[in-house]
Amino acid sequence: MTALTRRTLLAGAAATGVLAATATHAQGDMVVSKPDLAGNSVLITGCSSGFGRLGAEHYAKLGAKVFATMRNLPRPEADELRTLAADENLDITVIEIDVLSDEQVAAGVAEAERLNGGGIDVLVNNAGIGISGPVEVQDMEATELIFGTNVLGAHRMARAVLPGMRKKGGGLIVPISSQLGRVIVPFAGHYSATKFALEAMSEQLAYELVPHNIEVSIIEPGGYPTEVWVNRNIYTAALKRRAEDLHTDGYPQVVASMGTEDGSGRSADPMDVPRAIAQIIAMPMGTRPLRTEVHPGAKPQMKINEVSAATQVGWLGGSGYGPLIKAVHNVD
Repeated sequence: MTALTRRTLLAGAAATGVLAATATHAQGDMVVSKPDLAGNSVLITGCSSGFGRLGAEHYAKLGAKVFATMRNLPRPEADELRTLAADENLDITVIEIDVLSDEQVAAGVAEAERLNGGGIDVLVNNAGIGISGPVEVQDMEATELIFGTNVLGAHRMARAVLPGMRKKGGGLIVPISSQLGRVIVPFAGHYSATKFALEAMSEQLAYELVPHNIEVSIIEPGGYPTEVWVNRNIYTAALKRRAEDLHTDGYPQVVASMGTEDGSGRSADPMDVPRAIAQIIAMPMGTRPLRTEVHPGAKPQMKINEVSAATQVGWLGGSGYGPLIKAVHNVD
């Protein structure tokens, strides 16, 4: 059966339709064959550790031209990645980008496009942070930092790459969200708030970019033993030190444990995420899922994702926005 593409849906459009496939795919549904990423340029934010660092190496080994970005250069993590690239003949270029900086984002993307000879094929919006504790305890410094990194940083990056992608005739944006972008755990600070915002912004982008052959495919990992837990403790401990008693007094047990989170007991393989992303990059245009849940354990957001997709199609599928909505959710 010939796969429907977004261009086909826009050109030929049925008046009504039902979900041919939900926009969400569990990790177990991912194709397991080794993807070929040759010919793809991939720009990744937050490559000093975690999913970003693992992904930079993984995509390059699959043939991609990788632009691995991180902040605060020079730093040992950048040197290690450059050494790996030289030793294993991988096409990895390290570029400085702090997603909080308009200037660094603009300059970093421009440099990647110059070296690539044109627009970037894939943006992996991976940079993100967490700051734990009750919402009331989150002061404006912590609030602005986490929203600035997790939401505004992703927006800056998308805005920077989109003109080049449009000129090139297509592209893919892969935002790294979380299970907590669809469900909520108490005392996780503004993490869910930022990931909910990232999910909404990314889904809206997916609809708006259909006419430009640019796709958005959101990744929703569960808990993995990456450096995010170490960094989260650093930010959370700093918040705890400056927090005011009038806000912390209401949550003594929670506040006592702030900055001591331990993610080392998580046994899931962090490579699950780069592998899932590589499979999505290799998928044909028009077949990629809007959302992919990645974790070997519970995926509590799956039902929410299914209902959300059906609701969007049911609400707007028959309207003037119908072709955009149906294209993203694979509806004929």
